[in-house]
Amino acid sequence: MLPGLKTENESSEYVHRKLERLKSGMSGLESLAVAFSGGVDSTFLLYVAHQVLGEKVLALTALSAFYPDRESNEAISFAQKHGIRQITCTVDELGIKGFAQNPLHRCYLCKRHLFGVFNSAIAQEGIRHLAEGSNADDVGDYRPGMKAVKELQVLSPLREAGLTKDEIRLLSKEMGLPTWNKPSFACLASRIPYGESITREKLEAVAAAEQLLMDLGFGQARVRHHGKLARIEISPDELEKLVTSEIRNKVTTAIKKRGFAYVTVDLQGYRTGSMNETIPH
Repeated sequence: MLPGLKTENESSEYVHRKLERLKSGMSGLESLAVAFSGGVDSTFLLYVAHQVLGEKVLALTALSAFYPDRESNEAISFAQKHGIRQITCTVDELGIKGFAQNPLHRCYLCKRHLFGVFNSAIAQEGIRHLAEGSNADDVGDYRPGMKAVKELQVLSPLREAGLTKDEIRLLSKEMGLPTWNKPSFACLASRIPYGESITREKLEAVAAAEQLLMDLGFGQARVRHHGKLARIEISPDELEKLVTSEIRNKVTTAIKKRGFAYVTVDLQGYRTGSMNETIPH
């Protein structure tokens, strides 16, 4: 074996030590609310928190035009199935001053508002701490929302335990969580280039286009909104399927009905934060 490489057992032990670190960090909390979107990370965090703290855990789920109904419905169903107390909060991001103009610090404005709403909710419930689900992989990307997390003293247990997305998926699979192989999802505002205004019409067009791709069997998919042009990002191994005449015509026709004049495919494929590639460094 090459120096520095771990065996499969050693790697598994390493990941499970991180899991124990996560559990240990939460075990001393009097009570905890988890910002729960129903995604891979927050589902795992909520499930483990409930294992550790039981009835002292509360799930907080935002209802918003920036997240399709399928996401909030899945979050609500999960909490009900596992007997986890949950509160839903309606959030209007477009009402946040400056947000609709889509500045570079858009995520900061959103998270600051969202966690403010959540903090008000947990104060009424007598919950001491609020946690969010960012993981160790989120450290390197451009994420202005993390400034709000720090300012409002929101806990980030997965990051603090050093758990990566792949490790969270692995542990989620072991625990039988339905989200272990769920495609990653980010708020619909991330489909619109910085500096271009955010409107409900744009969000609805993007949501409908992405739902179409999901209904056609595509896994990880994004539809980026560039004015009259829709730019599709999917996993590179699914490109061949997309450009078959039947699928291509169906996708093009449906997306154009949502107000786009042109439908293109990004040959580089899906990648996290592709809109950040235009930010000057």
